[in-house]
Amino acid sequence: MTDSAALADLSFEDALKQLETIVRQLESGEVPLDESISLYAKGDALKRLCEERLNAAKARIEKISLGADGAPRGTEPFTAS
Repeated sequence: MTDSAALADLSFEDALKQLETIVRQLESGEVPLDESISLYAKGDALKRLCEERLNAAKARIEKISLGADGAPRGTEPFTAS
């Protein structure tokens, strides 16, 4: 399984935990340079994955607003009521 396939299988929460671990490792300054570069690349991929998941969640909870003629006018935030 490739790294990108393994990342795609992660839940948002697991990806965020891994990203937080990487950030702590990099901030510690105790990781060798070559490993830091690899960690940074993995962290960047995790960050993009988290952003994609958040954007997808946002899109699912937006609702389409309709004009007086019934035609779609745009989206508005979802409100649970």
